[in-house]
Amino acid sequence: MSTTVATTNTEGKTWSGGNEPLKASYGKMMMWFFIVTDALTFSAFLAAYGFSRFKFIDSWPIADEVFTHVPFLHGQELPMIYVAFMTFILIMSSVTMVLAVDAGHHMKKNKVTWYLFLTIIGGIIFVGSQAWEWATFIKGDYGAVQTKGGNILQFGEYKTNENGEQEFKRVAVKDFVIVSPTERTNHERKNGLWFVDEGTLPPYQIKDVVAGLEANPNILVRTQILNEEREKTVLSREESLAAIKNNGKRVVEGANLEVNEYGSPLFADFFFFITGFHGFHVLSGVVINIIIWFNVILGTYERRKSYEMVEKVGLYWHFVDLVWVFVFTFFYLV
Repeated sequence: MSTTVATTNTEGKTWSGGNEPLKASYGKMMMWFFIVTDALTFSAFLAAYGFSRFKFIDSWPIADEVFTHVPFLHGQELPMIYVAFMTFILIMSSVTMVLAVDAGHHMKKNKVTWYLFLTIIGGIIFVGSQAWEWATFIKGDYGAVQTKGGNILQFGEYKTNENGEQEFKRVAVKDFVIVSPTERTNHERKNGLWFVDEGTLPPYQIKDVVAGLEANPNILVRTQILNEEREKTVLSREESLAAIKNNGKRVVEGANLEVNEYGSPLFADFFFFITGFHGFHVLSGVVINIIIWFNVILGTYERRKSYEMVEKVGLYWHFVDLVWVFVFTFFYLV
């Protein structure tokens, strides 16, 4: 029976990695450990998103119909254009970070300062764009009716496109609804103190939507269920009226953690959570980059004769960019 004995170095110690195992400093090793654990976290979130989407594949919102907005171009549908712009900005910020790290290796303070500044600007543009996208997603565009079963019914009409083909175009609820007077029953103490604060009334009632549909015979209802052509099912005129009258529960506008005018509420839940989590990472990276940038200007790393701190924050920034590639693919492309 043989026994394995640990090989020792000349000093009698089993560890021979020294202060820089794998030729990496302690700081860079810890950054890699953080990146690996954070990557596992994002992987779990995206896997959960994938399983949920697969389960509700027939009612999952279509990205090309959700993300169509571009700042200062109100009313125009430009699918994925602004999201592509955001992605381009973030990727370019990763390029400037590479240039900043390379300049640091050559001890070129001015170039490090300039490229790091461009990286910060790119991060700020991305975070600001994501905040704008959130606000647009929450506000909504067209509105819809939620059924008693929790499904979403959208509205639209067929119009002839440039090729002479009939194409279904969304119509906003506010454009056809006939609003009737709404009176809230005033609370009286003699009836018992059931509540103290009252929530806001919905913008429209189901009877208002029904009245609007009856007055506009060209408007039809589209369900969130996809047909064989991977398009949402459009109901006939009779089916549209029956769906709203019999199953309509309330009018919803935009998306939040409770309802989603675009389709399954789970889509909005995952969108807010995963993109918000990533946005927090980008915002944190911007703050860290600003701190490092000021240190570069003050000559801190020049005196240390090492710009390793720039390299460490660069690893984090590249990781954030790489995660966004997967988030972009899952939410916007697939």
